[in-house]
Amino acid sequence: MAHESDQNSTEETQNDDVVGSAIRWSLGIIAALLSAGALLWALTRKPPEPVVVKAGPTTLPTERVAPALEIPEVRFTEITDTAGIDFVHTNGAEGEKLLPETMGGGGGFFDFDNDGDQDLLCVNGNVWPWAKVKPDKPPTSMLYANDGTGRFLNITAGSGLDIPLHGNGVAFGDFDNDGDVDVFISCLGANHLFRNDGGGKFAEVTAVAGVAGGENDWSTSCGWLDFDNDGDLDLFVCNYIQWNRELDQSMEFTLDGKLRAYGRPTDFTGAFPFLYRNEGNGTFVDVSDAAGVQIRDLNTNVPLSKSLGTTFCDVNADGLLDILVANDTVQNLLFLNQPGGTFIETAATAGIAFDNSGGARGAMGIDTACFRNSDAVGIAIGNFATEMTALYVCQTPGATIPIFRDEAVSNGIGPVTRTDLKFGVLFLDADLDGRLDLFENNGHLEEDIKVVQASQQYEQPPHLLWNCGTEFDNEFIMLPEAKTGADFQKRMVGRGASMADIDADGDLDLILFSSGGKPRLLRNDQKSGHHWLRLRLRGTKCNKDAIGTVVNVTLPNSTVLSRTVMPTRSYQSQTELPVTFGLGSAELVKEIAIRWPDGTSQKLSGISVDQQLEVIQEP
Repeated sequence: MAHESDQNSTEETQNDDVVGSAIRWSLGIIAALLSAGALLWALTRKPPEPVVVKAGPTTLPTERVAPALEIPEVRFTEITDTAGIDFVHTNGAEGEKLLPETMGGGGGFFDFDNDGDQDLLCVNGNVWPWAKVKPDKPPTSMLYANDGTGRFLNITAGSGLDIPLHGNGVAFGDFDNDGDVDVFISCLGANHLFRNDGGGKFAEVTAVAGVAGGENDWSTSCGWLDFDNDGDLDLFVCNYIQWNRELDQSMEFTLDGKLRAYGRPTDFTGAFPFLYRNEGNGTFVDVSDAAGVQIRDLNTNVPLSKSLGTTFCDVNADGLLDILVANDTVQNLLFLNQPGGTFIETAATAGIAFDNSGGARGAMGIDTACFRNSDAVGIAIGNFATEMTALYVCQTPGATIPIFRDEAVSNGIGPVTRTDLKFGVLFLDADLDGRLDLFENNGHLEEDIKVVQASQQYEQPPHLLWNCGTEFDNEFIMLPEAKTGADFQKRMVGRGASMADIDADGDLDLILFSSGGKPRLLRNDQKSGHHWLRLRLRGTKCNKDAIGTVVNVTLPNSTVLSRTVMPTRSYQSQTELPVTFGLGSAELVKEIAIRWPDGTSQKLSGISVDQQLEVIQEP
C-alpha cells in the first residue's frame, strides 16, 4: 500500500509541473506581444503640437529707494581750561612699565551739594613708594563745584577727599539714605568709602563700613545698586588681576625683544569681584561667595574674572537688577539676579561671553541701552586694539534667560571701531533726535606701540557713532571731524568718560579722562533745534537716588523712549543721575511712565518739553 501511494503522488507532481510550465510559456508570450505593441505605438505616434505662448512685457521689481540721510552736525567745544579744570592725572610711570601705570583714569559727575547742577570728581593715581622722583606734595583726587553755568571751582582742599591714594574708579551713591551722595573710590590696594556730611565735607568711613577689600587687591570699576530691593544701596566692586611689582618685573615683557612693555593680563591670575550687602546701619557684609558672583575657571579652579568694566541692567525685565562684567582676555560675565539675593552666571548661554567666533576679547568699558526704542536691550563693550566694539542685542526680550547676538558688523559699528583701543563707552543722544548714539574714549597702553604696529598710535581720537535708525544699511555712522569739530577729534591717551548737562541747556556734555594727562571737558554745542526733557528722580520707599528706576516717555506718534537711572557705566567712571530724553521735533510728551525699583509705578501726562523735572516717588 505504501508503494502505491508513492507512485500516485509522483504522477500528481509531474502533472503539476506540466501545467505550471504551460502557464509560464503563455505569460511570456503575452508579455512579448505587449512589449511589441508598445514599441510599435511609440514609433508610429505623432509628436504633440508645440504650444506657443506670446511673451508680454517684462515686469522688473520695484527699485529700493533708501530714505534720504542727513548726517547732523554735533559740534563739541573743548572748555577744559576756561571752565577751571586744572586736574592732571598721575600714573607713576618712571620707565619700569608696571601694568597699573597705564590702566587708571576715571571719575564722574555728581551733585554733591544738592544745588541742582552737576559737579565733578577726577580720580587720581599716585607715585610709587619706590619712585626716584617724588613731588613736594603727593597727588590727590580733585573735587570741583559747578556754578550752574558749566564753570567749576576746585574745592578739594579740606573736603576730606584730599588724601593720597592709588585710585582707579569711582562710584557715587547715597548709601545711608540721608539725602547726600556719598563717594567710593576703588584703588590699587585698599579701597575708600567717604560719607558726604554736607557743606562740601566728606568723612572716611571705610573701616566701619567694612568695604576696604584687601591690601593687595587691584579694584577697578565699581557701582551702587539695590540688588535685593530692600531700599538701600549695595556695592559691587570689580577686581582685575593678582598683581605685585616683583611678579610683573620677572616676566620681562617686551615689544620687540628689546623695548620693555606693559604686561599681558593672560600672564596673571584673575581676581574675584566683591559684592557688599548694605545692612542699613552704616555697615556692609561681603556676600560675594554666597551670592554666586565669584566664578572659577573650570580648568584651573582659579578666579575666572579679570574685570575692568561693569554696569547694572534688568536684562530680563523681572524687576531685579542684573550685573554685567566686561573682562579682559577672558569671557564676559552676566549675573542674573534671582529672588532671595543670589545670582546665576549665564553669559555663555545668553551669548555675550565671547565674540562670534567663540573667542574672548580684551574688554574694557561697558554700557547698556534700548537704543532702538524697543524692548530689545543692547550691550556695548569697548575692546582692545584690532578688536571690534561689541554690540550685543537681545533677540528674546522678556525671556528668563535672554539670548543676545553681536550685531556690530551688520549695523556698522564693528568695521569702523576695529583699529583703536576702546575704554570708556557711553550711549547718549548727542543731537537730541530721540535715538541713542554711541561714544567711545580711546587710547593705547604703549607709548612706543608705533615701533611695532604702524597702524597704531599711543594717543587716539574718540569716536562718536551717530544712530541713524534701522531703515538704513548701516544703523550707526562714525561722525567725521567736519560734523563734530576739530576739538572733539583731538588725540589723547583716553580711558574713562562721563556725561552730564553741565550748563543746563538740555544736551549732554562730555568729560574724557586720561592716563597720565589732563582730562578734556567737551561742551556739546549741537544746534539741531530738537526738543528735550530731563528728569531727576528721588525715591521715598526705594533708595533715595532712585538707581535702577526705569522711565518710559511716550511721544505723540506713539514712539516710546526708555532710560534707566544708572550712573555706573563707561570705564571706572560714573555719569550724572538725571536722565535725558531727546525728543526730536515733538512739542509735547504724551505720557511718562515710571517703574521704581520697589515695583511701584507712577505716571505723568501732558508734559511740556525743554525743561528739567524733579519727580518724587509717591508715598
